[in-house]
Amino acid sequence: MTFGLLMASALAGAAYTLAPGPAFLALLGIGASRGRRAGALFLGGHFCGDVLWASLSLTAIIGAREIGTLIFDVLGLICGSYLCWLGVRSATARRDADGAVTTEPRRPLLRGLAFGLSNPKAYPVAVAMFTALLARYASALDWRAFAPLLAAACAGFVAADVVLVSVIGAGVVRRFYRRHALWVTRVSGVLFVGFGLHAIATAGPGVWRG
Repeated sequence: MTFGLLMASALAGAAYTLAPGPAFLALLGIGASRGRRAGALFLGGHFCGDVLWASLSLTAIIGAREIGTLIFDVLGLICGSYLCWLGVRSATARRDADGAVTTEPRRPLLRGLAFGLSNPKAYPVAVAMFTALLARYASALDWRAFAPLLAAACAGFVAADVVLVSVIGAGVVRRFYRRHALWVTRVSGVLFVGFGLHAIATAGPGVWRG
């Protein structure tokens, strides 16, 4: 186990977290409308999903020859369906009597947990990030490296989360969101549906063949 390999895993974790996607858009809305604390809670819940998908990605990379793809294709179908449902809700959002957008979560920690565990971007993006950055260390990738690599990836997740919390709490971001919250939510919902349909289309053939 070398320092370079650990740094590569940490960078993969950070790049995965910072890559724009459904969770990034959800975090933008939550943090900009309710502040850094709510955004940090969302990321705290989402961290559980980060660890799960990183673990599955490292498992697939290290044990590619022994493990098939069927289970991941089934997960893709489930995640894609969930995201489509969430997207439809966001695309049809309205303001309630208090002026708040109806889809704004009351419990950002639980929303982050649900989003992290069901984000259809998670597995394919995580695999791509870890594969790209760990490829040069292929000869050192065995099961003994799993735990240290996962720990390094978690350090990358946390570092990226700190950056995200700082950004979403910026005054210009919060002012923009307050002014355009409803349309940001609706446009995000359409994007969520697109991500969900892509996940279903990608996973469906694998499940059918399996």
